[in-house]
Formats: sequence, C-alpha cells, structure tokens
Amino acid sequence: MSVAVEPTAPTAPTVQTVPIEPHLDVKLFNRWSFDDVQVSDISLADYVGVVPAKHATYVPHTAGRYSVKRFRKAQCPIVERLTNSLMMHGRNNGKKLMAVRIIRHAMEIIHLLTDQNPIQIIVDAVVNSGPREDATRIGSAGVVRRQAVDISPLRRVNQAIYLLTTGARESAFRNIKTIAECLADELINAAKGSSNRY
Repeated sequence: MSVAVEPTAPTAPTVQTVPIEPHLDVKLFNRWSFDDVQVSDISLADYVGVVPAKHATYVPHTAGRYSVKRFRKAQCPIVERLTNSLMMHGRNNGKKLMAVRIIRHAMEIIHLLTDQNPIQIIVDAVVNSGPREDATRIGSAGVVRRQAVDISPLRRVNQAIYLLTTGARESAFRNIKTIAECLADELINAAKGSSNRY
C-alpha cells in the first residue's frame, strides 16, 4: 500500500539585512582614506578640497565643470587640481590619464618614503608652498611703485599647486629620474618645510 506524501514548499533561508551607510569608505585609488586628513592652516580650509563627504573619489578624474563659474574650482578635490596642473605645456595638454598615472605612482613613492597618508602630505605641501605676501604695481603716467599686498586664500592654493608641479617638471627634464619621483620629492620637501625645493 503506497501513501501519497504531499511535497512541502521549500522555505527560503533567512538572511540578515545589514543597514547600508550613506557614506561608504571611499578611498583614493582604493588605498588612501580622506577621513584623517587635516588642513593645518584655517584660512585655507575652505579652499583645499579634502572633506570626505564632498571630495572623496576613487580616481582624481571627476570630469566636473569647475571653470564654469568664478570660484567653483575651490570645490574641486585638491588631488584632482594637482593632476590637472600636471597637464601643462602643449605636448601634455589633455593627457589626463597620463597625469593620473603620474599622481598614483608619486603617491606610492611618498607612502614608501614617509609611511604616512600621501593625501596628508599633499595637503601639507600645498599649505606650506603658498606665498602669503606679494607686490603689486601702483602708479600711473609711467611712474610705477611696488606696493606689498596680502594674497587671497584661493590664489595661495593656486600658486602653491603651480609651483609644486613646475618644480617637479623642471627637475625631471633631461634627468634620469621620472616625473613621478621628482613630484614625490617635491611634495615631501614642501610638506617638511625643507629649503631643498623649487
């Protein structure tokens, strides 16, 4: 005598759901975190883009339109501004992937030499490299006098980035050292406040 057994419906396994945090741990090149980066100069804090909620990216290539309005480039992540500044002189214009590769290589070298977060080294280098005072031309009718003036925070950041990349570019030209090695040396010396820099 055979007994018919009703097949039971398979029960789904219970899965524990984990609440997803809105701010994931975004790391630059999947290695370096923006969380512990501090800007030592309070006047430059608004112009050096390292706030994790706004400026954390995996790659310094956001394709943002930062030149559309005045002062919008202050919202650009500082590592991307350094990347953009490397693309100077006609033969390098538009080669952003090459600039990203240089930045990545330089950050690896900085980490090996200093054993610190390279983003913090870049921020310290920008803070230390910006000039605080400049001279402007005052006068008319051929009589020109130089007058000392303070420099705005945004111009300090702009000048610092320009000087860092120019120093790295000039030291790498006709040299066996690569541009990434020269940029790493320039950033480390600037972050330490060493006089052995551009």
